Amino acid sequence: MKLIKTTGRTKKDAYTLLATLEQRGAVKTAEVEPIVRKIMRDVQKKGDNALLKLAQKFDALTGPIKVTPEEMLTAWNTTPKPLQKAMQTAAENIRSFAEQQKPEEWTTQNTPGVTVGQIIRPLESVGCYVPGGRYPLPSTLLMTTIPAQVAGVARIVVCSPKPARETLAAAHLAGVTEMYRTGGAQAIAAMAYGTESIVRVDKIVGPGNLYVTAAKIIASAECGIDMPAGPTEIVVTSEDGDAAGIAADLVAQAEHDPETLAVFITANEKLAKEVVKKTNDQSKDNKLAKISLKARGTVFLCGDVPETHEITNRLAPEHLTVDTEADLDWVKNAGSVFIGNYSPQSMGDYISGPNHVLPTGRVGRMRGGLSVNDFLKVITVQNYTAAGLAKLGPHAIALAEAEGLTAHAESVRVRMKAGKR
Repeated sequence: MKLIKTTGRTKKDAYTLLATLEQRGAVKTAEVEPIVRKIMRDVQKKGDNALLKLAQKFDALTGPIKVTPEEMLTAWNTTPKPLQKAMQTAAENIRSFAEQQKPEEWTTQNTPGVTVGQIIRPLESVGCYVPGGRYPLPSTLLMTTIPAQVAGVARIVVCSPKPARETLAAAHLAGVTEMYRTGGAQAIAAMAYGTESIVRVDKIVGPGNLYVTAAKIIASAECGIDMPAGPTEIVVTSEDGDAAGIAADLVAQAEHDPETLAVFITANEKLAKEVVKKTNDQSKDNKLAKISLKARGTVFLCGDVPETHEITNRLAPEHLTVDTEADLDWVKNAGSVFIGNYSPQSMGDYISGPNHVLPTGRVGRMRGGLSVNDFLKVITVQNYTAAGLAKLGPHAIALAEAEGLTAHAESVRVRMKAGKR
């Protein structure tokens, strides 16, 4: 974990580093794009033949690619009771939060005789990607499938490489009926393009490594995606937080992936130095976190508090911790925000209810985390009476003629004439 000042002789170095971190998403996925495109072309052209070969090569697949309901049930029955209870609690909170996020249908009259509004409809099919690399992630299975269920999606597909017992148990708890043992770019390709075994889906959601993120970006030309949810990111911006707690959050997120972005931002020099020391101490026995923090762990020591806010929003982090609720006033870009010393980011990873599939690579400038809304379509509705058309029709005709679209204008005139009969 390195400390760099944004003032004095190191100011230029600090802002050069900041500019580099701002480009993290685009640069990193570009590095793996050629191999990802090749994998996806193979699956698109050869279907199961390519998918199974790639699953055997990268996912250690030895048996059937499809997981049976009996396997999920066995996994659940052999899961320790405390873990079952934890999964059930997480599932309840995720479901409750998603229910409250659902948009509502409504209608209104903005002009007499003209009713406008919106109806809400679920997507017909979605693919949920659940990573299965270094650690089993049953929490991600719950975070992706449950909001889709709340939305009313009829067909929910899960792809996960080498799914652990815990992941299979979570699938049973969530009521998953279609799950496949495959991951990486080949899984994204199968869900986007379809194969003999896996029927294509309308949208793909879920986090993953750089290969998965690049694959989702490529697949977005063929089907919907939630966001490029790549390697984990954490920013803590604090002036009087607990150094040990801040360090613990940095180390916790850093153990996800060697590409993790771990940043502490402050104008408090004493706190900055304490966080560096405690982060280094706490990570010394965690090999992966140590690698990540050495590569991308940074403390920005700023000249004043407004500068800490500016840098934080420029980074647009996946996870952000701030000191108080008042800090929410200056937060513009973030995936999910945690407040104060008693809100460790790990709680959001597992149990709070808000989704842990969050925007990375500065996508937080454009959207928040995965939600029930990602599985819904807002369809607008318009209903005119003859009187309403007579009122607004002339304005539509004027606009259509100004654009040179005479048939548009005539379609309104025909209906207006019919209304006068």
